[in-house]
Amino acid sequence: MRFFRLASATVAVAVALALPYEATAHTRVQPDRVTTDDTETEETDDLFGAACWIRVDGSHVTAYCHNPYPDIDHVSLHVECVRWWDLDSDSRAVAAEPAQTVKLTGRCWQEVRSAWISHRRAS
Repeated sequence: MRFFRLASATVAVAVALALPYEATAHTRVQPDRVTTDDTETEETDDLFGAACWIRVDGSHVTAYCHNPYPDIDHVSLHVECVRWWDLDSDSRAVAAEPAQTVKLTGRCWQEVRSAWISHRRAS
């Protein structure tokens, strides 16, 4: 009787491990935006963060980031691939200076699961 319990438990574990694994996709990191609502008391000096547009074309990812603010924004592109053996990538930080547009690229060998941009203030 114990053998059948052990065998059924082993089969259940093997079936669970054989199921495809779907990791939760990361969310895009967006810069904080200050609204111009009269109820807000924040200064306009706190405006920061380049506006970014991401395009996925097959296995290639292209992002354009435009910085309309006076502070330098260091932007990085992060690409997560669908296949477990396909390495995810993070680009080096690129300085988006005031009124400048920068282009970031990345790719997977096959499908792209998600892509997002991170922002960092210049020190």
